[in-house]
Amino acid sequence: MSTITVLQQMGVITILVAIGIYLYKKSIVDNTTSRKLSAIVMDFCNPALIMASILSGDITATHSDLITAMILGAIFYIGLVIMGFIFPFIVRAEKDSRRFYNVMTVYTNVGFIGIPVARAILPANATLYVIICNVMYSLLFYTHGIIILSGGKEKMNIKKIFSPGTIMAILSLLVFWFKIKPPLIIANSITYLGNATVFLSMTLLGVGIARSGIVSGLKNIRIWVYIAVRMVLLPIAMFFVLKIAGFSSVTILGLCLMAAMPIGNLPLIQSEKMGEDTELLANSIAISTAASIITITALMSLFTSLI
Repeated sequence: MSTITVLQQMGVITILVAIGIYLYKKSIVDNTTSRKLSAIVMDFCNPALIMASILSGDITATHSDLITAMILGAIFYIGLVIMGFIFPFIVRAEKDSRRFYNVMTVYTNVGFIGIPVARAILPANATLYVIICNVMYSLLFYTHGIIILSGGKEKMNIKKIFSPGTIMAILSLLVFWFKIKPPLIIANSITYLGNATVFLSMTLLGVGIARSGIVSGLKNIRIWVYIAVRMVLLPIAMFFVLKIAGFSSVTILGLCLMAAMPIGNLPLIQSEKMGEDTELLANSIAISTAASIITITALMSLFTSLI
């Protein structure tokens, strides 16, 4: 994929995000509508897009490629868990906010943003890495993530691991492995449902940016250090490590894109349920998400030109 293609696709995504901002400013989409549409995207459209990518026939990866993706995905998240404990000390976070920086480091938006962006700018085979990262995310958040956020007070919730997205991701891997071909009526329905994902998720991203208190967090230097280290330096380091190790361009681009994602929403949602002060998380999500439009475009253009 050329640098021009990446720029064009990210330009399309930027326009869709701008539409979301416009819809919120004009009160066409309010907070209630946004929450309901987000549920539709997360529980129906995103999972369908994952399966549609497998059923499209565009993925030419082998079983060996899938095993490689699973191993690298596991190593990636083990590294993030370790980094999550270290990063709060890098930014000299106050003791009460260390757990927030910990989960922010591990749990980025590999689903809501990662899936449609990957579909838009990456080769089809990179979908395997996106799926693996989403499975790892779900397995970890409702175990490791819950414990970290609550300071050990909350118990892991095994039932919530099996969300529609996780179930569909696992089913997609099984369909890929066993080369299952569902009836055409099922395949087409999944494809049409998945096709709605990019527009809905990117416009909802714009809505989220528009309604956030992004201005109040701009002076927080720790958030900018987070963006520089977690969303820029980490993907760059991964790129050169994977390239030196001799992995394919699809592997490199897939994992590096997942590493460049902004902070995910689940830590914020869970913190609100626990009655925590969520100002830091809300500001960090808004600022990192807005910044990701620039950082992802720049990084993927750079990586594409270097491969």
